[in-house]
Amino acid sequence: EALDPLMDFPGVFVPGSNCYFAPVFKNPARYLWQPRTPQMIEEGSRVALPIERMHDAFESRGWTGLINRYDTLNLKGLRLEFSGVDDPHLRYDEHPGFAPSAFDEGDEPSVRIGVAHAPYMRTLHRFVQDGAQAIFAGHTHGGQVCLPGGHALVSNCDLPPSRAKGVSEQSGIPVQVSAGLGTSRFAPVRLFCPPEAILVTLTARDKGEADASKGGRR
Repeated sequence: EALDPLMDFPGVFVPGSNCYFAPVFKNPARYLWQPRTPQMIEEGSRVALPIERMHDAFESRGWTGLINRYDTLNLKGLRLEFSGVDDPHLRYDEHPGFAPSAFDEGDEPSVRIGVAHAPYMRTLHRFVQDGAQAIFAGHTHGGQVCLPGGHALVSNCDLPPSRAKGVSEQSGIPVQVSAGLGTSRFAPVRLFCPPEAILVTLTARDKGEADASKGGRR
């Protein structure tokens, strides 16, 4: 219901850990010292949420699930080639690569986009290897509790805290990490990290730069 107005537009989605399992109380200070590695969560150790119902609702409004799969959307003459993974934080991710059509060279403008919930370094690296030209992720909440100026203390993954929100680069490929909108009911606070929804404008490279970049990746 909260996302309903957005569903008037075409969209894609991938799940995160709190789509699968309800939040539980934990010592928030542990984020300052625990290893930033993916979690292994047994299916019965947390309260499972009705994720299938949520995904059915998204798809009934025309959004495309990218759960360890690729897909293509054509919008106003632009071909969007997507590659998405299930949540890397739970180690549910299995990279599908991109559709063969993503690498067709023709007159139709196109862009290859990787989508993941948690921006672990292995995930970003794999998207780059697969040929992504832009990557979108969330999960970090922008650090959620930050120092003045919005400087994140942790990212809740192995991404450097300095990259917990905004645009950075992974091997020359732009990565957009959203700070997101909400909080956990067990940590209902955001400090120096306001909620956000991101509007990104993609601008084409000139042909010479794009050809040089393509040759370097090969």
